[in-house]
Amino acid sequence: MGLDSHASLFAPPPPRADGRVNLAGLSRDELAAAVTEMGEPAFRAQQLWRWIYNAGETDFDRMSNIAKPLRTRLAERFVVARPAESRGQHSFDGTAKWLLRMDDGQEVETVHIPEEDRGTLCVSSQVGCTLTCRFCHTGTQRLVRNLEASEIVGQVMLARDRLEDWRAPEGERKLTNIVLMGMGEPLYNFDNVAKAMRIVMDGEGISISRRRITLSTSGVVPMMQRCGEELGVNLAVSLHAVTDELRDELVPLNRKYPVKELLDACRAYPGTSNARRITFEYVMLKGVNDTLADARELVRLLDGIPAKVNLIPFNPWPGAPYECSTKEAIQRFSEVLMEAGYASPVRTPRGRDIQAACGQLKSDSVRQRRARPAVDSAVSAPI
Repeated sequence: MGLDSHASLFAPPPPRADGRVNLAGLSRDELAAAVTEMGEPAFRAQQLWRWIYNAGETDFDRMSNIAKPLRTRLAERFVVARPAESRGQHSFDGTAKWLLRMDDGQEVETVHIPEEDRGTLCVSSQVGCTLTCRFCHTGTQRLVRNLEASEIVGQVMLARDRLEDWRAPEGERKLTNIVLMGMGEPLYNFDNVAKAMRIVMDGEGISISRRRITLSTSGVVPMMQRCGEELGVNLAVSLHAVTDELRDELVPLNRKYPVKELLDACRAYPGTSNARRITFEYVMLKGVNDTLADARELVRLLDGIPAKVNLIPFNPWPGAPYECSTKEAIQRFSEVLMEAGYASPVRTPRGRDIQAACGQLKSDSVRQRRARPAVDSAVSAPI
């Protein structure tokens, strides 16, 4: 492809209020088209790519291998921006949660969970959620819109900013893994999620391996094959029930894609093997889905699927219609799975004190906006 043909590829995203376009979130081709449209050679895009996605630089003046006149022109047309941080919170256990504000004022949450051998960032894909899973706080916030690729990758970039991770050697990074388990159903926003993850996985950019990225779905069956073929990331499935009758209640999407259809799609997921197992997420609800009969039926359903099961103690939230299973019930459930050969770790709740645990995310800015003047746009310091 000749350089001139790049110009026709560049359909810039809407400009910001100051008239400039945000380069963060552009793909390699889009970045190349942007610079060639300015009359610059395509190799400038490679320079910008490394500054933006590898070094985390936001100031054109500090992009030292780009000539000063071009830096000035770039600054006139473009910015390299993250979502704004409305509020940061830190849990006693080290978990951090950031409430992020997009250019249109909509807000989402992203969470960093530090562990001994990794640091996992839980990323949102939608403002609100398409689904209405009854045990999930996020599901009580109806869908507002999909996030753009720039807003998805922007969560990763802001987390690296806050963790001072850009220049850390690979073995010392605090952000090593990504789970698309925040607000929203990723497979209902697949194009933007895929674009963002390709930027994240690029070896000359953010450089997080696909083997360290997990996409969680409630079971959008028609998109699962495409996800495996195009991204090849790890798959997690929010199962939570072993019968269609109960799953219809807990995960209403089941009425469209019932359990058998979902599990058939799991068996066909590209790349699945004993080395790359599908993770099934199962929230433990007292007296609802936590019996030994449920455990044995789960073993039967998973037959032939390389799988592990994450047992998730229910994390309460105001007005929740369920209670968490007892420790004894969770232990008995786990033992049935382990005896059948399935790893079944019990997920330790993290960040409960700041409503950052699994199923608790809801941009409580919705609630806060009702309580504060609309003109209040102050950014609070982390607490």
